[in-house]
Amino acid sequence: MPFVIGIDAGGTKTVGLLADETGKVHSKSISGGANLLVKGELAVEKVLFDVIESLEAPEPLAALCLGIAGVGQPGADEVIREVLRRIGQRQPTRVVNDALVALVAGAPSGIGIVVVAGTGSIAYGVDPNGHEARAGGWGYLLGDEGSAFWLGHYAVRHAIRAADGRGVATTLYPLICEKLGVSEPTELVKWFYDQELSRNRVADLASLVERASADGDEAAETLMDQAAKHLASAARAVSNHLDFPGHHPIILAGGAFKACPSLAPRITTLLEDLPDVEVTLLEVEPAVGAVTLALELLQ
Repeated sequence: MPFVIGIDAGGTKTVGLLADETGKVHSKSISGGANLLVKGELAVEKVLFDVIESLEAPEPLAALCLGIAGVGQPGADEVIREVLRRIGQRQPTRVVNDALVALVAGAPSGIGIVVVAGTGSIAYGVDPNGHEARAGGWGYLLGDEGSAFWLGHYAVRHAIRAADGRGVATTLYPLICEKLGVSEPTELVKWFYDQELSRNRVADLASLVERASADGDEAAETLMDQAAKHLASAARAVSNHLDFPGHHPIILAGGAFKACPSLAPRITTLLEDLPDVEVTLLEVEPAVGAVTLALELLQ
């Protein structure tokens, strides 16, 4: 029986699934983040090697699909393919953007729009004519609005402003200090600028924004609304570049939606005027979409 591997390589974690020709998953493996631009080639190679080895796939493997951020940028595709060759993966292989993997996980036809909000954020879509469009996904310095990192970053900004009297009072400051084990603004600033720590640590603060917002904190509520507006705007931008003659989904995927459960309904409300659209939260691993794309290589 032929077996395939589908991998979703995100900024925070990498998930691999081993499935047979029917799509039944036989094993699952999880490792660290594998963003090529942030982690570097050797770190990505180690993560992919660990994930594939842990799946214990029977030989020979029939096909593999890897969804990873950064694909499409100059030279990135070939770098990833060379990494896969170095770790012994020479079967038919698809290397695609991780947003496509999430879209197919939620809409197996591959038609629709996906809004991914994890450590970073991006909106991506494909219409029935095969036209593609994207908005965002430009990294934390140029974009990633509405992502878990964006929420964590702005939570710290609000906290610091409140601590030194330049901003509105907010419970975000004591919540963040308690979580990090710090007690002074200078300690919080030192923690934030520590370059030896990953951006994931800032993204982990997103759940505190949700918590503070639920308790009525004005600054946190504003941040949640702004995040939803940024992500909804990205979805609209993609929709404006594509042609959907009938019903189509907008899939919401990524860790930010798990950390902040109120984010999805906020976006749904902002997009309710779009015709023939159903906004749904992805309930399965995005790697399921990578399995679907890998199985297409068997046809």
